Amino acid sequence: MPPLAPLVFFGTPDFAVPTLEALVAAGRSPSLVVTQPSRPVGRAGRRQPPPVGRWAREKGLPLLQPERVRSPEFLAELRPLQPAVAVVVAFGQIFPRELLALPAQGCLNLHASLLPLYRGAAPIQAAVAAGDERTGVTVMRMEAGLDSGPILLQAAIPIEPHETAAALSARLAVLGARLMVEALAGLERGDLAERPQDSALASWAPRLERDSARVDWSRPAADLVNRWRAYTPWPGLTAELRGAPVKLLQIAGAPADPPAGAAAAPAVGAPPPPGTFLGSTPAGLAVACGGGTALAIVELQRPGRKAQPARDFVNGERLRPGERFS
Repeated sequence: MPPLAPLVFFGTPDFAVPTLEALVAAGRSPSLVVTQPSRPVGRAGRRQPPPVGRWAREKGLPLLQPERVRSPEFLAELRPLQPAVAVVVAFGQIFPRELLALPAQGCLNLHASLLPLYRGAAPIQAAVAAGDERTGVTVMRMEAGLDSGPILLQAAIPIEPHETAAALSARLAVLGARLMVEALAGLERGDLAERPQDSALASWAPRLERDSARVDWSRPAADLVNRWRAYTPWPGLTAELRGAPVKLLQIAGAPADPPAGAAAAPAVGAPPPPGTFLGSTPAGLAVACGGGTALAIVELQRPGRKAQPARDFVNGERLRPGERFS
């Protein structure tokens, strides 16, 4: 098989940068890098390119930032390049059939899960929130369906017990970069076997929204700890207290001992309702959760205010055992 050139790279966030770096280091510098348009960032609202765009500019790689890859203008600009292959990593737009068919050897996508598990936009957060003990990365050939194309290569790693989605993402990005370089080499040699996904085993990881991490206090504390690991720093694990939102910035799991002055149970032998503030412990602010468990919150924040340690929050809010988070 002839060399895989020209190669076009599609990617946007930090997760995609290690793959772009690995391609360049392996002598497979893209003839074109495609990323999302620059967006306003910060309070000043200055438009800045995404991480892939910044890296490409620093290295002097040709760069395009189309608003929509399905637009006739973008496709007309890409077509004369006659790419042999497209490498796609967390680009953030759906490819039309015309774009999928344009590279001679197809479009190879790096997905941050062991497909068919967690198809969709937030596979890393989904695996952490579910309390999974392992995950991985998949190189697949793209087709019209959502993350449903045939698998080329996969690699798995364990999820550490206290690992956040952000930390796991950094590890998966490095693993995925190596796997993509390996996949391209196999494609070039002609010895890369494809296998179809079993759609009956598929699970889904939809795009996260601002309200995706609302606390459901009926869940056990261990489940909420997993969700905090998954959704910190964004969208952030949030609850309501006295009708106003509060973000749980840092948690420590279930408190070791019942707090002094804990709220009395509503009935003999019954645990406090989920969401009940139980009192302060050395670990933090204790809140009742499902299954008779409790969560220790270390740091909290009201919108527009500074983050506060649990003790300062309790004192400032004049919070009393028996009040309930919702």
